[in-house]
Amino acid sequence: MAFQTFRGNRLRSALTLLGITIGIFAIISVFTAVDSLEINIRKSVSSLGDDVIYIQKWPWAPEEGEQEYPWWKYLNRPMVTLEENEYIRENSHLAEEACLVAATSRIVTYRNNRAEDVTIMGATDGFQEIRSFEIERGRYFSPFEIRGGRNIAVVGSVLADEIFEGSDAVGKEIKVGGFKVTVIGVTEKEGKGTFDDNNLDELVLLPIHFMRNIVDIRRESANPQIWVKAKEGVGIDDLSAELTSLLRSTRRLKPMDEDNFALNKTSLISNRLDQLFKVINIAGLFIGMFSIIVGGFGIANIMFVSVKERTHIIGIQKAIGAKNYFIMMEFLIESIILSMVGGIAGLLIIGLIVVLINLSGGDFTMYLTLGNILLGMGISSGIGLISGFAPAWQAARMNPVVAINTTF
Repeated sequence: MAFQTFRGNRLRSALTLLGITIGIFAIISVFTAVDSLEINIRKSVSSLGDDVIYIQKWPWAPEEGEQEYPWWKYLNRPMVTLEENEYIRENSHLAEEACLVAATSRIVTYRNNRAEDVTIMGATDGFQEIRSFEIERGRYFSPFEIRGGRNIAVVGSVLADEIFEGSDAVGKEIKVGGFKVTVIGVTEKEGKGTFDDNNLDELVLLPIHFMRNIVDIRRESANPQIWVKAKEGVGIDDLSAELTSLLRSTRRLKPMDEDNFALNKTSLISNRLDQLFKVINIAGLFIGMFSIIVGGFGIANIMFVSVKERTHIIGIQKAIGAKNYFIMMEFLIESIILSMVGGIAGLLIIGLIVVLINLSGGDFTMYLTLGNILLGMGISSGIGLISGFAPAWQAARMNPVVAINTTF
């Protein structure tokens, strides 16, 4: 009977479900965009490694006990050094590997080709065990080459395509900041992420001891940092406690002195992300609900009209024995189906947009999750139930004698 009503009033039904379609599209598109952003950011965060601690001068977020970011306290902290990296490698019992990394930017040239403002990264032995990546062509540095400071480089795939114009980069000589360097390897393309500093596609990777010819790795401009990876089965908090003890010892800090270093880990970012996206989701729900409420009013309005039109039929149904719950269910089902059809249409539009964005070849991937699909269906059916209840209750409570004598 509900579907017969739809077929008999196609234009009216289409215009009514359009309100729900727009409402579901608004609310689920907000959640889809937020979820996609969160998934992409968390993927980038996970690439940093949840079992790696980054020892730096500056913390990524206010440290424990701090509500704000007191940069003035961190300003005079010393930078990490090669000696501290070696001390950790020799004395840590919980670390599987440790390496020092420094970076700067320089011009890179090959014959007449030139790339401006290229990130140049230098690393000690152990980098390849901590920062997982694949070599597409050639090879990576040997420990002997790293310690010897050989003038060799591994370049990112995007940079290699740019300066070598598609030809094989391995064995060719480039100039990095005026120094001649031989390319021995090209990394496999990773694609852009949220944390571009951790992306190898557009940089030149050098042995740290050769890097010292290009930039003073003890200066803040080089942003030196020590990466420490925990052994399998070792908790990140246990490793953090050990590193704190080792660094305080090598820096000769007194028992009452504050730490003058930061132990950064992905949990700091994850905790901040949890708080951020909780607020964003609440805001998105609040904004989207306005659209869905408007659609709900549209359904309620059209259902009242439908009850008015079918008052005579309701009277006949009651006269031949239809119970109140049957009349009520008839209009509730009609309202719910109308709302769910609108919700499905909204979800299909979102799905089409997600597919088109993902097929465009961009680095940002959209995700229409099962949770959001079920949420959209749940909201649309709930709005249908709420919007149809008052009209259905009115229809069910009609006096059959009055209703059967009513003309519309």
